[in-house]
Amino acid sequence: QVRLVESGGGLVQAGGSLRLSCAASGRTFSNYLMGWFRQAPGKAREFVGGVTRSGGNTFYASSVKGRFTISRDNAKNTMVLQMNSLKPEDTAVYYCAASTSALFTNPSVYEYWGQGTQVTVSS
Repeated sequence: QVRLVESGGGLVQAGGSLRLSCAASGRTFSNYLMGWFRQAPGKAREFVGGVTRSGGNTFYASSVKGRFTISRDNAKNTMVLQMNSLKPEDTAVYYCAASTSALFTNPSVYEYWGQGTQVTVSS
């Protein structure tokens, strides 16, 4: 079992930045691919980005590429999503998730999820 807890959400103006953290506990954090997803009201859960077990490779949705950066620290069992140049369309609940699969973008392959943190970007 892996427990994931997100933090760092909030309200920010368009063009601003936020830093989300995901703290993991339980099984060995470095065994898991990690991903960030988001879900806006009335919409499906959407892949934001992911990072490999070692942290050596990251992948992003086209909508956030160049604005968002994912990193992980396996010694501290944490993952960070740095969000810059935020837009109103980035408003959503953001979730971190852990997977043993190689498929990053499909939410169904992630075994563990956090409770989510709200990000609201005002125009």
